[in-house]
Amino acid sequence: MAAYILSIDQGTTSSRAILFDRQGQVAAVAQETFAQHFPHGGWVEHASEDIWSTVLSTCRQVIDKHGISAADVAGIGITNQRETTLVWDRNTGETLYNAIVWQDRRTSDYCRELMQQDHEAFIQARTGLLIDPYFSATKLRWVLENVEGARQRAERGELAFGTVDSFLLWRLTGGKVHATDATNACRTCLFNIHTQQWDEELLALFEIPASLMPEVMDSSAPFGTTEAALLGGEIPIAGIAGDQQAALVGQTGFTPGLCKSTYGTGCFMIMNTGAEPATSHNRLLTTVAYRLHGKPTYAMEGSIFVAGATVQWLRDGLKLFEAAADTEALAEQTRLGHGVYLVPAFTGLGAPHWDPQARGAIFGLTRDTDIGEIVAAGLQAVCYQTRDLQRCMDDDIGTPIERLRVDGGMVCNSWVMQFLADMLGVPVDRPTILETTALGAAYLAGLQIGWYADLDEISRLWACERTFEPRMAEAQRQTLYAGWLDAIARVMHHDETAVAAG
Repeated sequence: MAAYILSIDQGTTSSRAILFDRQGQVAAVAQETFAQHFPHGGWVEHASEDIWSTVLSTCRQVIDKHGISAADVAGIGITNQRETTLVWDRNTGETLYNAIVWQDRRTSDYCRELMQQDHEAFIQARTGLLIDPYFSATKLRWVLENVEGARQRAERGELAFGTVDSFLLWRLTGGKVHATDATNACRTCLFNIHTQQWDEELLALFEIPASLMPEVMDSSAPFGTTEAALLGGEIPIAGIAGDQQAALVGQTGFTPGLCKSTYGTGCFMIMNTGAEPATSHNRLLTTVAYRLHGKPTYAMEGSIFVAGATVQWLRDGLKLFEAAADTEALAEQTRLGHGVYLVPAFTGLGAPHWDPQARGAIFGLTRDTDIGEIVAAGLQAVCYQTRDLQRCMDDDIGTPIERLRVDGGMVCNSWVMQFLADMLGVPVDRPTILETTALGAAYLAGLQIGWYADLDEISRLWACERTFEPRMAEAQRQTLYAGWLDAIARVMHHDETAVAAG
């Protein structure tokens, strides 16, 4: 009897494949990084074949590493970097252009035009999203407008659009299935989260032919089977969710009010809001948490574009340390009130500011500022940004977040987690299984293939490894956070300020 589920976790900087057993324990892991392409300022791209080749390679590696065959894999779950946009030929499967990554800012001017035309209220009412280059619709329109012949081919029905999950599903099934799930569809700015369908008026607004769009399915569903030649046999693909929603599932966030925050390349805080969508008055997003049996569960989300990417920049760009693990020791040697603030607005600011023109900056430098203080400021920025989101969610929901579940690569750093608890003023729970994004995809696949009877059975599998209790005095918390708010104000609308000064 098949003993494992294979999770494909396709992220912004790497692809991973993880084998899970029925108890949610990790049996084998393989990971490969791939190149990031920055053809112009604010542009971020991936080669689509890098995405595909690293996914296929890591899947083969975990199967070989664990000494099993395709027959031992009961199903596959897919989780992916969201909003990243691909367009490919329906006959050949070849993409027309590189994948345009969620961080990409090339459509900022077009987004500004849409806002000036007062489209944001309409878009938010239908999609739960705001107008920003972050989402897929403007990226897809850019491909149609800027790749020679793309619009004409799309109108003839020759092309397919997809986020990364949809692209992988197409390739894994040998072009037999063009589909996505509701959690990915809802991040395109083209999906009506109330009717759970592609919205004709939004497609018209963004000038997107409906023939491009994939079928939208539940997050736990029969998505088809892999071509036998790829992994040594046919394997059912049974679960799909965007990475942040998958992490919520992996954290068993099935109860309204439960909140998790993932610290990967970016940082994303999501709160389950139940069967009805909750509208934010603080520029947070309303999104689909997951959809099962045709019924969506909704969530409120705050999206921070740069979290772990700050650590990468400090390491690879400034070369302040050799390994990310070194940051904990550097921060521990630094006093909290060092006065340095690093605003990592490398690709603009996400929630709740939504300023694509903002750029990164470091404030408070003096002659005696050392490497430890700059590193600590980079780590603290992640926590300050999370407090920004916490304040907004508390106000929107009307009741304060009581505790936070965390996951992602950065949560291994206990110094960061303690500062996070101190800055939020609530307990922070770190689970025993940190691979919660991949685990969520496995749980969704497990529901479809009958491994788990319901969400309650999955909930019983969650366990806490350590709770970080807040211990900072309120006065110090407010003083440190006030310095952050001042730093944020200094980078907002940077371009406009420069023009005015000039």
